Amino acid sequence: MSTVLLYNDVYGGEHMSVLERVASLIVTGSMLVSGALDTACPQNDPEGLLLVNRSWRISSEYVPEVRQANVPGQVRRLMPHVADALEAMYAAAKAEAGVTLVSVSGYRAYDKQERIYKSKLKRVRGDVEAANAYVALPGTSEHQTGLTMDVGQKNLSSDKNLSGSFGDSKGGIWLRDNCWRFGFIIRYQEGWEDITGYAYEPWHVRYVGMEVAQRLHENNMPLEEFLMIERTAIMLSLISQGQGSGE
Repeated sequence: MSTVLLYNDVYGGEHMSVLERVASLIVTGSMLVSGALDTACPQNDPEGLLLVNRSWRISSEYVPEVRQANVPGQVRRLMPHVADALEAMYAAAKAEAGVTLVSVSGYRAYDKQERIYKSKLKRVRGDVEAANAYVALPGTSEHQTGLTMDVGQKNLSSDKNLSGSFGDSKGGIWLRDNCWRFGFIIRYQEGWEDITGYAYEPWHVRYVGMEVAQRLHENNMPLEEFLMIERTAIMLSLISQGQGSGE
């Protein structure tokens, strides 16, 4: 697996959004405490908590190991342990609710995201703001991590899959209430737009591991907020250890 290369795209200022402030705080934290902190950065964990958003970007050089998930649908590639979790979740949806969930879009390489973005930009006649409202810039899409799947429901009309209406469907409701049991979260929920940087997407599930997924579900908390709390706790612990040792 290639090295995870993340960089912050925030330049500060009084007009920073909440999302930008979150990213800035994370970067500031890494500057305050060196050495050990770099090995304890939850947002750099490629297996589950890797943070990617409009302000916290992933390098074009990052290519995770992925495999084809044995589920219905189209683009089904995910990191192997995430594919395992997705298969278990789809099986549970079928057994518990009689719903057949389908994969719509899983892993996407940087260059593919770049092609998608350029195509959208062309369709909106170069309007960057309009393009950004619908398509993530290359390097800012969670799909590059191999931890994310866009989920639909079989036999649901195309105008409801990958739309806000999916959240009101039988499959969407089951997914919202149960995905945490398999280590997933609904990444972009209503009311979180200023924090996540993305509009409501009830179909977009992100793997974070079962323990973290349960905590986020129970506290109704976006990933950015959770990571900031975790990072702060790590910094305080390291500072305390340093003070205690007389460093």
